[in-house]
Amino acid sequence: MPPVSTAPAPSRLSQSPVARVAADIWVQRKARGQFPPGPRDFSMARTRTFTHDPLSILLPLEREHGPIFSLRLLHTQAIFMLGPEANTYVTVQHPEKFHWRESSFGDLIPLLGDGLLTIDGAYHDRARRIMMPAFHREHIVASVEVMFEEAGAALNRWRPGQTIDVYEWTRNLAMRIAMRALLGLDPDDRGRGEAAAAHFERALSYYGADYVYRMFRGPGSPWRKMHRSRKILDEIIFDEISRRRKAPPDDSFDILGLLLEATDEDGSKLSDQEVRDQAITLMFAGHDTTTSTVSFLLYEMARHPSELAKLKAEQDDVLGGSAPDAMTLEKGMPRLEMVMDETLRLYPPAWIGPRRAMEDYEFAGHTVKEGSYVHYCSWASHRLPQIFPDPEAFMPERFTRERKTALPRGAYIPFGGGSRICIGKRFGQTEVKAITTAILQRFRLELIPGQSMHVRQMPTLSPEGGLEMVVRER
Repeated sequence: MPPVSTAPAPSRLSQSPVARVAADIWVQRKARGQFPPGPRDFSMARTRTFTHDPLSILLPLEREHGPIFSLRLLHTQAIFMLGPEANTYVTVQHPEKFHWRESSFGDLIPLLGDGLLTIDGAYHDRARRIMMPAFHREHIVASVEVMFEEAGAALNRWRPGQTIDVYEWTRNLAMRIAMRALLGLDPDDRGRGEAAAAHFERALSYYGADYVYRMFRGPGSPWRKMHRSRKILDEIIFDEISRRRKAPPDDSFDILGLLLEATDEDGSKLSDQEVRDQAITLMFAGHDTTTSTVSFLLYEMARHPSELAKLKAEQDDVLGGSAPDAMTLEKGMPRLEMVMDETLRLYPPAWIGPRRAMEDYEFAGHTVKEGSYVHYCSWASHRLPQIFPDPEAFMPERFTRERKTALPRGAYIPFGGGSRICIGKRFGQTEVKAITTAILQRFRLELIPGQSMHVRQMPTLSPEGGLEMVVRER
């Protein structure tokens, strides 16, 4: 048996909504009103507006109060820190002052368990060290073939003139890629592969439900449905883990297999439960983010035909109709990189970074008390006009190599920053580029006349109600 890690396991958190609210109120009382400036009155209208359009609240408050302010949401005075200096303070300079687990990320524990998104401190650092080799370039190279194979098969069903829900189509495609590249399961297997995909989607839908409904625990509630799907998903994954422990495959390049073999510097390995938690966390973190980014990118290309023409010209010049390899996707198509970066600026899928302050601290002349909910928000920070002039405009030229390098530290953070930067960043970027390339090499997509697109916030930024587009010949 491998050595047991000395990193202490994370503490259990109560999943009782009543206990959660009571604890939050106690923290508020302890703070004794010591919060950065901002509205403190109870307002259901403000809370409802924030749920559907947070930028309309956050950006005016930033203009009024600067990079740190607070606002009352339901029973909680939430603190927001926006802009390059604030983002750097939270993610790079002082990550030890903040925890993810005790923030709203704790809501993810019932599905994800103790994965990278819900753990902190030494336990997080150990897990990240063990997992990092699974995301080295050679393993991503091995996944590119899967990405194009799945994308090609899915595109074979498209016909010019057909109306496609691009968001739903990409979601199904990303799930198939994740099943193969992350879990090593065949999505066409009507047993484990198909069931794992279906129950992951059903469990994930819990986080898309209204927050009030997520508090219910009775029969038929989203909570109960999520747990039923989690139980079936766990049975499939633990069975796969057991099978591979007994007979490790010789040529496994999926992430699950790599996690089973990976060791820390002290020789310790991840337990079966840790492998399960990290695998599900990677599925959660990568599935919706890729889907949303591809959808928003295609939406902006349909709205900006001149930018689409530049992207296609680069494809023709670099690829000449052939599929790119991993190196070309990573470095050989700078226009595609710029378009993806600008899409992530406008629509960062993981749009908010909730934290809990673990100690008192000062920032920009204001004191924040221990226990306070603190958030950085890439979506709002990416739309500050003092950093990104004309912030609502889609302008890929913002991200030429020279201009991207000249941005202030912490200005552009679609993947977070510091020791908590997304571990699957390179994998996700490669997947977005691969799917986009496969689509645009064969087809052109148009928006339906008169169509409007609204953004949904939970669990990640996505087109609310999907995104229907009309397929045209390239």
